[in-house]
Amino acid sequence: MEALMVLNSKINSFVWGPPMLILLVGTGIYLTLKQGWPQISKFGYAMKHTVGKLAEKGEGEGGEVSHFKALDTAMAATVGVGNIAGVATAIATGGPGAVFWMWLSAFFGMCTKYSEAVLAVHYRDVLPDGTIIGGPFKYIEKGLNAKWLASIFALFGALAAFGIGNMTQSNSIAQVMDTYFGVPTLVSGIVVAVLVGVVVIGGLKNIVKVTEKLVPFMSIFYLAGGIILIVMNLGKVPGAIGLIVSNAFTGTAAVGGFAGSTVMLAMNKGVARGVFSNEAGLGSAPIVHATARVQHPVQQGLWGIFEVFVDTILVCSITALSIIITGTWQTGETGASLTAMAFNQAIPHFGTYIVSFALILFAYSTMLSWEYYGEKCLEYLLGPKVRMAYRILFIPFLVIGAIGGLEAIWDLADTLNGLMAIPNLIGLLGCSPVLFKLTKEYFTEVAKPK
Repeated sequence: MEALMVLNSKINSFVWGPPMLILLVGTGIYLTLKQGWPQISKFGYAMKHTVGKLAEKGEGEGGEVSHFKALDTAMAATVGVGNIAGVATAIATGGPGAVFWMWLSAFFGMCTKYSEAVLAVHYRDVLPDGTIIGGPFKYIEKGLNAKWLASIFALFGALAAFGIGNMTQSNSIAQVMDTYFGVPTLVSGIVVAVLVGVVVIGGLKNIVKVTEKLVPFMSIFYLAGGIILIVMNLGKVPGAIGLIVSNAFTGTAAVGGFAGSTVMLAMNKGVARGVFSNEAGLGSAPIVHATARVQHPVQQGLWGIFEVFVDTILVCSITALSIIITGTWQTGETGASLTAMAFNQAIPHFGTYIVSFALILFAYSTMLSWEYYGEKCLEYLLGPKVRMAYRILFIPFLVIGAIGGLEAIWDLADTLNGLMAIPNLIGLLGCSPVLFKLTKEYFTEVAKPK
C-alpha cells in the first residue's frame, strides 16, 4: 500500500503539476482564439439563450432530458465541496493571488466547457432503449478513431467516481454532521447511502428530478449568505480585489498564521482549484451534456459557458472574497473550516450553519451526478447490462467513506480525476476542426437573424 501511495504521489505531482495545468489552460486559450473569444463575443447571446430560456423544455431529437436539466446535473457535480473547501485551501496555501489565477483559468475554461458540450452532443449515440451515451469516450472514439484511448478515459472515469464522487463526499457530510450537530459518522453514512440510493437506482430521470430543484436552491442559498457577508463589508471589497491582483504577480509575504507564498505557488494553487471546481477540461460534465434535447450542438455548448461562469466566477468568488475581506486567510486555518470561520465572523452564530448546510447540499448533489458519470463510463466499456450493478455497488461505498479516514483515497481519486483530462484534451484538440465548423455553422446559419 505504501509503495502504491508513493507511485500515486509521483503521478499526482505531474497530473496537477505545472505541465498539465499549462496544457489545460493552454487548450482553453487555443480554443478561445480559434473560435473568436466566445466567452466574450457570445456572452450576451449565451445568457439570453440560457438564463433567458429557463422555462423552455428543450427541443430536438435524440436527447433524454431538457437542456436545463442536463445543465443542473452537470452543475450538481461542479458546484461542490471544492467551492467551499477547495477555494479556501488554495488561498490558505497560495495566498490571495491564487484567486486571480483561479479567475483566469475559469475565463478560458468557459470556452473549454463550451467545446466539450458541443462535441458531446455531436458525437453521441442513441441506444436501442432510447437512452443516450456520449461524452469524451464517444468523441475520442468517433472523432479520432481511437477506441483504445476512449477506453482509457472511461476506465479512469469509472474508478474516479468512487473516490471523488462518492467516499470523499460522504466523508465531508459525515464530518460536518459530527462536528456541528453531534451525529455519529456511521449514522450519517447510512442516511446518505439511503438518500443517494433511492435516487440513483432510478437512473438519469430520477437524478435530474432532484438536481433541477436542488441545484438552483443550494446555489442561491450559498450565494445569498455570501452576498450578505460582502454587503456588510462592502468598503473592504476594493482592497480585497487589489490584494488579489497584486499578490498574483508578487507573491504573498508571511503574515499572522500565513506561511507566505511565491507567484508560482499562487498560480499553481489557483489554476488547480479553478479546474478542480468547474471541471473544464476534465471531461466529466460532457457525459451528461450529451443527453440534452437541442436542435444544434452549439446550443448546449452555451450552457457550458453558463456553467463555468456560475460555478467559479460567482460561487467560488463568493468564498474567496468572504475569506479575504474578513482577514481570516491569515489565521492558519484551511479548508471548509476557514470558510466557516469567515462566514461566522461576519454573521455570528449563523455563518457556520450557512456553510455547513451548503456543504452538505453541495456534497449530496455531487454524489448523484458522479454516480451517473461513473455508470456511463463503465457502460461504455462493458455495455448497458452493467448499469444496475454499478448503481448498487456505488451505495455501500458511501457508508465506508463516511466512517473511514480518507487521505489515501482522496489522493488516489484526485489523481484519477486528473488523469481523465489527458485523453479528453487530446480528444478536444483532435476534434477541434469539427468543433470550429459546428460553431461557424451555428452562428452564420442557425442563429443568423432572419
